Amino acid sequence: MQNLEPIINRIQETFELRTRMRDQALAQARRLTRHAAHAIRAIHRSEHDVAREHLQEAQTLALALKADLAGFPDLYYAGYTQDALKEYVEATITVALIENQPLPDPESLGQEYATYLNGLAEVTGELRRRCLDILRQGYSSEAERLLSCMDDIYAELVTLDYPDAITNGLRRQTDLVRGIVERTRGDLTISLREQQLEQSIEKLSVQMHAIQERDANDPGL
Repeated sequence: MQNLEPIINRIQETFELRTRMRDQALAQARRLTRHAAHAIRAIHRSEHDVAREHLQEAQTLALALKADLAGFPDLYYAGYTQDALKEYVEATITVALIENQPLPDPESLGQEYATYLNGLAEVTGELRRRCLDILRQGYSSEAERLLSCMDDIYAELVTLDYPDAITNGLRRQTDLVRGIVERTRGDLTISLREQQLEQSIEKLSVQMHAIQERDANDPGL
């Protein structure tokens, strides 16, 4: 039993280090989530420079998390860490698609495939929000473009039929994406029909006004 104390001391040192790394990762994850949320809010307000600034901060934090936890894979793959990284993916892709920029890939973001795919799935919710903001001003081809992006995302995600242990619950996310896409398609269809109806009424009004003017100026009537 003479070596019990040294054994416990080594274990205690390891636990102390792991606790410090966990606390640090939690703080980084919270900051990362905050910057991702601010980037999404900024892009919805068309504050492109602000969105980019928050994305840059988020990228720095995401890379730091990966580097700091390189020797602690269980902490890196913990739920709170991966959730924060998923938010980073979502924010980056959302900004890119709204700005009509190329889609960032997992490698350029330095993220695991499952984390990337789950972040990609959640992008559709933000694109729906953008579409609804656009439709408040009337039907727009920009809303159609964003709906097309949503369609493409769903069409690809639905092909990834793998166990949840591999994809971190992507199947459920994909089911949610389908509902979001269909509701958005319905909203765009209604908006388009309303616009067409308004244009038809306006056209008819112009024609009726022209007939009234003709009749008023015709002395034979």
